[in-house]
Amino acid sequence: MKRIFSGIQPTGDIHLGNYVGAIRNWVYLTEEYDCIYCVVDYHAITIAYEIEEMKKRTLETALILLACGLSPDKCKMFVQSHVREHTELAWIFNCVTPIGELERMTQFKDKSRQHRANINMGLMGYPVLQAADILIYKAGYVPVGEDQVQHVELSREVARKFNARYGNIFPEPQVILSMAPKILGVDGASKMSKSMNNYIGLLEDTDTMWEKLRTAVTDVNRVRRKDPGDPSVCNIFTIHRAFSPNQTLLDIDSGCRSASIGCIDCKKTLFANMMAELNPIRERAASLNNDIDYVVDVIKTGADKCRAIAEKTMDEVRAAIGVFV
Repeated sequence: MKRIFSGIQPTGDIHLGNYVGAIRNWVYLTEEYDCIYCVVDYHAITIAYEIEEMKKRTLETALILLACGLSPDKCKMFVQSHVREHTELAWIFNCVTPIGELERMTQFKDKSRQHRANINMGLMGYPVLQAADILIYKAGYVPVGEDQVQHVELSREVARKFNARYGNIFPEPQVILSMAPKILGVDGASKMSKSMNNYIGLLEDTDTMWEKLRTAVTDVNRVRRKDPGDPSVCNIFTIHRAFSPNQTLLDIDSGCRSASIGCIDCKKTLFANMMAELNPIRERAASLNNDIDYVVDVIKTGADKCRAIAEKTMDEVRAAIGVFV
């Protein structure tokens, strides 16, 4: 089977944007690909974080991935720091990656603006480690959103430069672009993010989820209940597209444009459809929370399987670059 690699940072609170934009698609892909999914904890230390929270957030992220349907009998799941070959390969890739390529990365520019007091080499080298994450398994495909396409393009460039200098070892990975609608935060203006406190978490209590949705920004031009709205500019309608059936979308579109339904009516319908899909995930997460040993076993077993692949790749790489073995 064709191999896929993708990773997610251990933010702890997985939100609707993560689920719709990535995780739900990851589950679908396990039916057609050899999938490797990773909780990328080393990527997460490039910005300031609570040290005592890292292990907890890593475990919570793995638990949610399992609850969402990433079963260990259909994919390999592990924690990045448990397979040390990732960072070894990243160092070697650093030696073939031009600094100019890294300086032009959009995410590096954005992160540098957000974290002016901590612009470190990890921020700049983030996409090099990402290339190592992918290529250590010779993955040919990477499912990403549009904001990560540039990093996969760099991974291809790194593979080309390495292969040109040392021999043909790595494939040039291709993007599997998510077709999911891009969900903004409840502010309706920026990407859903825990750091910006504009998110709806998958495991938040029901009342909190509803309150966030109830007060979320809709069509800013629809000031009064009797004003017609425009679903094409409404983030709530975008979320509907991720959770509601086609007939509901048609009804909401018509009702909004004619002002026959209000924004709260629209949100109530959305909330019901959201919870119909999310409640089974939340129930599985609650069950897994009572069996943490199983979660730990899954990620350790996944690391063992992935380490075996990574070790073979590094044997090839060390031989190719001429280090003494």
